[in-house]
Amino acid sequence: FWLKRGTGSGFGRNALEGAMGKFIKAGRVVVMLQGRYAGKKAIVVKTFDEGSKSRPFGHCLVAGVDRAPLKVTRRMSKKKITKRTKVKPFVKYANYNHIMPTRYQVPAEISPASMCTDQQMDTADGRVEAKKFVKSLLQEKFLAPPADKSGRPSKDVIYMRKKLRF
Repeated sequence: FWLKRGTGSGFGRNALEGAMGKFIKAGRVVVMLQGRYAGKKAIVVKTFDEGSKSRPFGHCLVAGVDRAPLKVTRRMSKKKITKRTKVKPFVKYANYNHIMPTRYQVPAEISPASMCTDQQMDTADGRVEAKKFVKSLLQEKFLAPPADKSGRPSKDVIYMRKKLRF
């Protein structure tokens, strides 16, 4: 193309960020693109735009659904329903290049900031504890999705509940 790389033409990631503004904020539903959880949906818990000492690049802490709940019908027994509505969660740090933001934002009552903290991510026990909390929160919200403004179940939570088909 007629613009050469590195000519300082003003285009590039930094120039665009100033014009567009941040859209990856806490509560945004994202799709993981790389690694073990590629194709899985997650919620941004905390962002680190400038990076940190251990990770000197833009990244975020995400909590997501590794194994989504299965479909349930009226005929199924209570035991079968509880088994099928189980969720397997994950928590991890993800580079901005390895996530794709969606148009969905989780409702405020789910409060993504309370899902997981940096201190919990420092130790293995903390991560296990964070996963347990995320699991209980997601299972509860998936079973009875919070209502949106019109009174219908929130589309954002319903989107999170479904497995990504690709």
